[in-house]
This record gives sequence, structure tokens and C-alpha cells, in this order.
Amino acid sequence: MTAESRALRPIPLALSLATFLAVSYLACLALALVVPDRGLHGPWLQFFVGFSWTWQGIAIGLAESIVYGLFAGFVFAPIYNFFNGR
Repeated sequence: MTAESRALRPIPLALSLATFLAVSYLACLALALVVPDRGLHGPWLQFFVGFSWTWQGIAIGLAESIVYGLFAGFVFAPIYNFFNGR
């Protein structure tokens, strides 16, 4: 098995991470609706600039979670491939 065959492709990894973070974000929102006032919104206010319990705020948080996933995938794959080639 060569290093190229073990290389991570950035686009599939970025899309996978973006989807995972979007689904996780929506699941956390659903949990916050079922179990209110447990302090679950604290991290959202730190990591999702513009998040609030409005439709616009929720959409902003969803968009930011997708962007974070895309960024992580596009940055992680080349770093992994660099160290994997050694």
C-alpha cells in the first residue's frame, strides 16, 4: 500500500465533517428544546458568533457549524497526508 493510496482526500473529508457538525448542532438544539435550562446554550454563545434562539440565530449557528467542518477537513487532510508520506 503506497502513501498515495492511504492519502486523505480533502473534499470528502471536509464534506463529511461539515455534515457531522451540522447534524450534531441540530441534535443539540433538539435536546435543548426537550431539556430546557440545562446551560446547553453556553458553548453555542462562545463558538457560534451571532447565535440566538431566533430563526436567524439558529441559521447562523448552522452555517457556522458547516463552515467549521469544511475548514477542519480542508486543513486536516493535507497535514495528515504530509506526515503520512514520511
